[in-house]
Amino acid sequence: MKIFTSAQIRELDKYTIEHEPIKSIDLMERAARALTRALTETWSTDTSIVVFAGPGNNGGDALAVARMLAEQRYSVSVYLFNINGKLSEDCKANRQRVIDCRQIKKFVEVTNEFDPPVLEVGMLVVDGLFGSGLNKPLSGGFASLVKYINQSPSTVVSIDVPSGLMTEDNTYNVRANIIKANLTLTLQNKKLSFLFAENQQFVGKLRVLDIRLSKEGMDKINTSYHILQEEDLRPRILHRDEYAHKGNMGNALMIAGSYGMAGAAILATRACLRSGVGKVTVCTPRRNNDIIQLAVPEAIVRVDKEETYFSEPVDAADYDAIGIGPGLGQNESSAIALITQIRRCQSSIVVDADGLNMLASHRAWLQQLPKGIIMTPHPKEFERLAGNRFGDSYERLSNARDLAERLQAYIILKGHNSALCLPDGNIIFNSTGNAGMATAGAGDVLTGIITGLLARGYNHADACMLGMYLHGLAGDLAAKDLGIESVVAGDLIKYLPQAFRRLYD
Repeated sequence: MKIFTSAQIRELDKYTIEHEPIKSIDLMERAARALTRALTETWSTDTSIVVFAGPGNNGGDALAVARMLAEQRYSVSVYLFNINGKLSEDCKANRQRVIDCRQIKKFVEVTNEFDPPVLEVGMLVVDGLFGSGLNKPLSGGFASLVKYINQSPSTVVSIDVPSGLMTEDNTYNVRANIIKANLTLTLQNKKLSFLFAENQQFVGKLRVLDIRLSKEGMDKINTSYHILQEEDLRPRILHRDEYAHKGNMGNALMIAGSYGMAGAAILATRACLRSGVGKVTVCTPRRNNDIIQLAVPEAIVRVDKEETYFSEPVDAADYDAIGIGPGLGQNESSAIALITQIRRCQSSIVVDADGLNMLASHRAWLQQLPKGIIMTPHPKEFERLAGNRFGDSYERLSNARDLAERLQAYIILKGHNSALCLPDGNIIFNSTGNAGMATAGAGDVLTGIITGLLARGYNHADACMLGMYLHGLAGDLAAKDLGIESVVAGDLIKYLPQAFRRLYD
């Protein structure tokens, strides 16, 4: 699924109007019917509704919704803000339709002073002030109105985008001046800013409404942002040959687990095995040997000469993929062994956790990383890697994309909507996963899955997409059975076979 910028949204609207063809006012009417249907499915006619409409097309949507609700016997009061005496053509047309609608309880066109209505518990506020075209923070009277709405006890539903929130970059936005919606009814596609954690307080619950914008138009518009869905992955699945044997199903190496962190190595190795690979070898300090032999009998254990930390690179000629970093610690000898291992390796490499932290401590080494390397940082690990702190998720994501392009690497920026930054500048967001996965060891599981998929024969992009999707799907299946509070990293491995089966069926 594509994610469009605000400029591309306008382009898509225009394409639909020209090629369906349909008048812009009729397209607005179509959107308003979808919005009204969503509202009437949730709130009864006993609900008192206050609609705030801005001067643009988002305001036009809100006016059309107000009229349709009133025609269905809802008690609707409408406030249209026309401070500068300039309404969009479709907003102007819907203003007249509201004026002509006898069922509207109250209509006020605000041109100067504004006496706000009392917003009470049980009332529904429909926010149609500003939509996807906003390109600067709200200020003045609109900022005051937003604060007034946010401080009220009423339920707030935003049309398309919570007013004050920009569709992409909110790095320099004034967050106090953004509507905090309980529900956002967005049109046709999710907006980029909805995928960032710090914006969830504004978006609330999200519903995407299909208003039948041109599919041909969507196909023609090129965008750098996509949301990964199940149908994207099914054609990429590698099916196991009936005559397969362990020798041709891939050979993976996990370099993981300093002394006291053997659990990270166990989780990554188990996940790697569950991803379909034929053989897995674990390179770990000597003291971890017995623990891992007992915990993962299917794996081969290769012990380091040191008792408690990784100290020397492994001959990787026989391995198809290497995962390095989970629980590895940050001993300086381990750091030197890490970069030596990476330099010498001809196999596909996944670097995570302490592997990333050691690279962050020697940032000059980034220029020595091979093309195609996969890195899976969480936000703080990425900030250490990039040598910078970022104002918000958009800025962090932009820097991750730049780094992926510069290094020709694959960077999975982990989070609720994990983002895969590809070497060509495209970004793919994952659509699976839940808050129950915010638990120690979950990242080690992802490293194991991706390493196993690489060894199994998937190309880098497919291994990353399939890995993060399966990882999140296993988490969703676990949360459904166990409850979101009780998911632990080992549960992700337990439910990984069900996740695979979902894609295979």
